Amino acid sequence: MVYHSTFVDVEGITKACGCPLLPLKSHIRGPAPVSDQATTDIIDEAITFFRANVFFKNFDIQSPADKLLIYLTFYINVALKRLEGCRTLAEGTKAVINLGLEDVPIPGEPTFPFPGLFPLPGSQQEGELLRNYLKQIREETSGRLLSVAYRPNGTPNKWWLAFAKRKFINTIALN
Repeated sequence: MVYHSTFVDVEGITKACGCPLLPLKSHIRGPAPVSDQATTDIIDEAITFFRANVFFKNFDIQSPADKLLIYLTFYINVALKRLEGCRTLAEGTKAVINLGLEDVPIPGEPTFPFPGLFPLPGSQQEGELLRNYLKQIREETSGRLLSVAYRPNGTPNKWWLAFAKRKFINTIALN
């Protein structure tokens, strides 16, 4: 059974290209509303559910937040592939920072991993809003992923990095 997002009620949440701009526990500047540090956000869900959801070839979308969960699961998979060869936390941090500096594709661009997951932007402003949100959420996810992919002593956590070999929904990372 696929784990779905608990953010099913997205009333009053701004959307860009059908993607809800959910609140984040983030210190990174961006368009996402700030969430209370004590609550679970979509990034916590994506990291928590990643090791179970990565095994599924199909994902039944039950809410708009599930689309974001799919995107984040794919991004975590890409990040773990980058971390696979990094033997220390310092190397892993550098690899993830470089991943965060790459261009963030949006629906309608050829490098967007899931064409059809989100509708095309209705305007350039909507597209840029989504791009900025995805950039913010990717940066925050990268930082939190490092804390689970590496042990406190800075060595790789094999129970996480082993999942870099998995393909999520039969999609191969474009990097």
